[in-house]
Amino acid sequence: MQMEEYKDKIILGDSLQVLKQIKAESVDLVITSPPYFQQRDYGNGNSGNGNEQTEEEYLDNLSAIFFETVRVTKTTGAIVYNIGDKYSEGGLRLIPYQFAIRAVKSRKVFLVNEIKWIKLNPTPRQDKRKLIPSTEPFFIFAKSKEYYFDLSNYLRHLDEMNKNQRNNPSGKLGKKYFELIDKSDLSENEKDKAKKELQEAIRAVYTGEISSFRMKIRGIHKPAYGGQAGGRNDQIINNGFTIIRITGDRLKKDIIESPVEITKDNKHPAVYPLYIIQELIKLLSKPGDIVLDPFNGSGTTCLAAKNLNRHYIGIEINPDYVELADNRLKQICYHQELFI
Repeated sequence: MQMEEYKDKIILGDSLQVLKQIKAESVDLVITSPPYFQQRDYGNGNSGNGNEQTEEEYLDNLSAIFFETVRVTKTTGAIVYNIGDKYSEGGLRLIPYQFAIRAVKSRKVFLVNEIKWIKLNPTPRQDKRKLIPSTEPFFIFAKSKEYYFDLSNYLRHLDEMNKNQRNNPSGKLGKKYFELIDKSDLSENEKDKAKKELQEAIRAVYTGEISSFRMKIRGIHKPAYGGQAGGRNDQIINNGFTIIRITGDRLKKDIIESPVEITKDNKHPAVYPLYIIQELIKLLSKPGDIVLDPFNGSGTTCLAAKNLNRHYIGIEINPDYVELADNRLKQICYHQELFI
């Protein structure tokens, strides 16, 4: 099939088989998050990637698809995989790193960066002898040293915000949150308290005490996933809001902070953040490039590509998720998500 028959479409089918039909070196960027090993029910029963009986079988199947994505990626392109780990026999299995080592040992790619996603609302665990896992890797692979890499466009909104706020405060910081507070169903007393704490967070950004912040408002934003008593969910319930304060400088480091994506009306069990995917697309591609996701799920990669004027190709084996992704892409109210 010609590339035009795939462009800007979600393809229903098995990832490996569909990839084999795509011409070599025809895609500019691959970003995906395969099903994690024996972690979630993706609606495919006991079949499909992630439901293998052994780690070795899982890694074999995942590697076969990975090397097909390498084949279809241009020499100037990049391949990004987000993979989660699993506890078994009392310990972490290091599955993401087993995968990455296989990829590098093939000599078909090299590892440019491992971006560490720091989850601001990780899933709580009740095990008192383990810390709560709150990070996942995004591996950036390339086929040649000619890979496209626009560092100045990565997290650019934070650079601009930092510069503008300190040199010429304009009052725009937090404006959208003030508007959301006014539109919310909070009581007048709650609104007053929310505005005062929001103003304090803005002051902290201006003085350099924090780099940025994010606000969640009851009735406007969904509660944090897996929140426990005394946490941010209780703050939202009892006070009507919570403010997440972000510290750190603006160096382009191999970490990115974001909450786990909680999207209304999205029934997919594992949705990675639109914010992170948009930043990776800006870092690793140009407008008009083709972005491929071979494990399309709810369509976040394709949505991010569309937001940023890239073409997209999604491959998904579950027809319900194909429909979900198509419906998300039909909406015209999406704007680029900025984490501040």
